Amino acid sequence: MSGARGESLATSYDLVMFDLDGVVYVDGHAVDHAAESIARARAVGTHVAFITNNASRTPEQVASHLRELGIAADTGDVVTSAQAAARLLVEAHGPGAAIAVLGTDGLVGALQEAGLEPLEVGDPRAVAVVSGYAPEIRWRVIMQAATLIRNGLPWVVTNTDLTLPTDNGLAPGHGLLVRLISDFAGVTPQVAGKPERPLLDETRLRVDGERPLMVGDRLDTDIAGGHQAGIDSLLVMTGVSSLADLVAAAPGERPTWVGQDLRALLRPGGEATRVDQQGAWRAGPWTMRVADGRLEVEGSGSGESDADLWWAGVAAAGWDHLDRTGTPADADGLTVPERSSGSG
Repeated sequence: MSGARGESLATSYDLVMFDLDGVVYVDGHAVDHAAESIARARAVGTHVAFITNNASRTPEQVASHLRELGIAADTGDVVTSAQAAARLLVEAHGPGAAIAVLGTDGLVGALQEAGLEPLEVGDPRAVAVVSGYAPEIRWRVIMQAATLIRNGLPWVVTNTDLTLPTDNGLAPGHGLLVRLISDFAGVTPQVAGKPERPLLDETRLRVDGERPLMVGDRLDTDIAGGHQAGIDSLLVMTGVSSLADLVAAAPGERPTWVGQDLRALLRPGGEATRVDQQGAWRAGPWTMRVADGRLEVEGSGSGESDADLWWAGVAAAGWDHLDRTGTPADADGLTVPERSSGSG
């Protein structure tokens, strides 16, 4: 981790791609400080895109929901994994191809927008199957789709997220269904959503920006997706990733920056520097080290910027230990910075 090129992360990048679940909202409710942070990023001229692996809603529905939460959003600002999946299907099967849909109206609409013909699962005209998050889908339809895939029908999925955040904690995601069908059919699907590149590439085709930043809450999708696309990333600690997840992250899942929440966009990226060759690191008022396998933090700080630096420091110390020993540091017992509340 090193300092940002500008006065803030928002001025260092000209396109910020925001994941939605766990970053902008959780279970439909705005994350604290999300609206104000996004508005201030826009105010300095940064282009904004809202991208999501969730294919159950149309861009119009997502944009409308964002506006209800006080976040300015046009339909063109929203890019979904359903749109990325539709492009993959057009490239593979051509415009007008008939596609069996295991999903909701959001996925159907994306196929129609791309000039494809969505069909019900089981229609013999289908040349491929596409699936996305659809919590109300019937089991008999899932069985039928799985059998068609096992019998050789090509299969594209919008995402492989195993979980999604809710007010009651983590819930099963579309990835569990993908795993079930894949195990049954013996087939690995083509994936449109993060961590694969198609969704981020689709965003760059639709929204202006030469220096993009991926902002997310998941190491295995958002941050790994940034690595796949060759772009920088910011992990915010408002969603599914925990301290233990962060310090155990493999190189391909390590963010460029870490922040307590989206207010990190309004400051330079937190910088952690090595203190000595025994694994001590310093970030602002904090000193971090791993002793006897346990991650320790010394110092005190106040305010949101110090909280960002706390996360930057524990990440640097944890990754250094992991790379040197092959074993994640034990972070149990550390008290993470408190997140201040406020209207989002």
